[in-house]
Amino acid sequence: MDYLIWGGAALSLLGLAGLFWSIAKVNRARKAKLTDEELRAAVQKALPLNLGALFLSVIGLMLVILGVFLG
Repeated sequence: MDYLIWGGAALSLLGLAGLFWSIAKVNRARKAKLTDEELRAAVQKALPLNLGALFLSVIGLMLVILGVFLG
């Protein structure tokens, strides 16, 4: 079950990298001194990336826990 643990850990790290990327995109938009509507559009554009990365991270952690329980 080592492959399940290491695969899940890799998936979680990939999701974590996506979360940091999403944070960086929104932070760059905030520092660009955009208008309220433009900032709102930038945040809405980053939301699917944020949710996808969070989902990927959760699935990875579930695989790690499953691998620990089965191993």
